Amino acid sequence: MNIQQQIKAYISSQPEPKRGEMQELHQRILQLLPNCKLWFLDGKDSKGKIVSNPNIGYGSYSITYTDGTAREFYQIGLSANATGISAYIMGIKDKTYLAHTYGKKLGKASVTGYCIKFKTLKDINIDILQGAILYGVAATNEKG
Repeated sequence: MNIQQQIKAYISSQPEPKRGEMQELHQRILQLLPNCKLWFLDGKDSKGKIVSNPNIGYGSYSITYTDGTAREFYQIGLSANATGISAYIMGIKDKTYLAHTYGKKLGKASVTGYCIKFKTLKDINIDILQGAILYGVAATNEKG
């Protein structure tokens, strides 16, 4: 199964209304980031142990760890969780920026340094979420 098929199967496996909302977010992100690299992480480690929720990734950037090693990872992530949906915006240096800039404008969402978590799309302002995604992509690209 290729990545697009894995993404489709993952979204289809979600119960409604989460399935429809994940599909809507997937389409919106693809419109924001046309021709971006797609990722699908099944949430399992190399031994097959479940270590996280499966997630869909968009775009790419290089994560540099404190030991100096680096690896490619997605810029924007999307994942269903037990209570709703999480959007991940990777690579923003200031870990307070998302919460301070978008937290109150988003609506009913929990915002951390790189994650925006919400129950349903009805609880958030999706235009603000899109703005946060575009900011994250621009900030990551500025690093070179």
